[in-house]
Amino acid sequence: MSTPRATAVAERIGRLGTETAFAVSAEAGEWMRLGHTVYPFHLGDMDLPTPENIVDAAFRAIRDGKTGYCPNGGIPELREALAADVSASHDVAYAAENVAVQPGGKPVIEKFLLTLMDPGDEVLYPNPGFPIYESQIEFLGGVAKPYGFVPGEKNFLLDFDAIEAAITPRTKLLIFNNLHNPTGAESPDEEIQALAELAQKHDLCVLSDEAYWDVRYSGRSRSIASQPGMRERTVILYTFSKKYAMTGWRLGGAIGPRDLIAHIATLNVNQESCTTHFIQWAGVEALTGDQSGAEGILRVLRERRDAAVDLLRQIPGVDCYRPDATFYLFPDVTGLMERKGLATYDELRRAALEQTGVSFCTRLHFGRALPGEQKAYVRLAYSGISTELIREGLGRLKDWAR
Repeated sequence: MSTPRATAVAERIGRLGTETAFAVSAEAGEWMRLGHTVYPFHLGDMDLPTPENIVDAAFRAIRDGKTGYCPNGGIPELREALAADVSASHDVAYAAENVAVQPGGKPVIEKFLLTLMDPGDEVLYPNPGFPIYESQIEFLGGVAKPYGFVPGEKNFLLDFDAIEAAITPRTKLLIFNNLHNPTGAESPDEEIQALAELAQKHDLCVLSDEAYWDVRYSGRSRSIASQPGMRERTVILYTFSKKYAMTGWRLGGAIGPRDLIAHIATLNVNQESCTTHFIQWAGVEALTGDQSGAEGILRVLRERRDAAVDLLRQIPGVDCYRPDATFYLFPDVTGLMERKGLATYDELRRAALEQTGVSFCTRLHFGRALPGEQKAYVRLAYSGISTELIREGLGRLKDWAR
């Protein structure tokens, strides 16, 4: 029986990608249901509780009747708190009118593109990188132009040659994820400055994805929005998910030039009316209340990072940086694959899961391989697995490698 024409799926749905880490999660879950032990390094979710004062604030807001509609751009109290927080950490002056509250960080990606990208416009984005960048660019009719990374002394660096080579007269936007998923890399000051100069030279607007801004163990985060001439051409993606262990609360914000933020707020009206009212009051408490819960989360993540890096460096055929931020590791496993006689990422991933229980994503879960790639990498997230299980799982991986 033929499908009715009226119910035929729109052509653009064929251009829509997904967050492939969830597919790995489903596979690991099935392996666990068969009775096997699984060490979950695949998904960047958190097994740590949201700080109690934030939870209490949400319940208090519900009891106080904060359960109806609220301003589409966010309640004034949260917009003001976000503006103050980002102004202080970025050395850039923002006010409430520069903030549009969002139901998470992902909507900022789509609304940035909807506001600034016409069909056929080119958008530079990191690859490997968060797969939703490419998915949304292509879904909305843009041309996705990937740029990669090169190994540096302390961590990965941007491949500036690839960025420059990819720019054409049709290039309009640049997505920049400093404190980067999946590599854990961050740009040094000179790299951020060079990228800002390139954006101004080619008149590019920038989405600065700062989801991991506060997930850092030493040093200080720096934003491209703080560079001279960049405030008026940069939209910051802010999310509560990582710092406050609020992944499922779905609370974030777009922060940038007033006129662009006004358009993004209009998209809020059309797409979700507003971000959940009582959750916004939890966000106010997160930003202005007791920070000891967030500090405790960071201490746990630092302990997990150190345990994971120390063990990975003991595995034959594995090289791994020790990132100062995020909760991701992106080790080079080229030598391990050679030792084990594994030709593809899927062979490696399946063998590791079935023979050690260790579950992870590979480089190919974060974008198509770029021309010239010779090394093999995997991503391990340590935000959802205890230090004890990190040691146990990676210990098994080490034994298997030997």
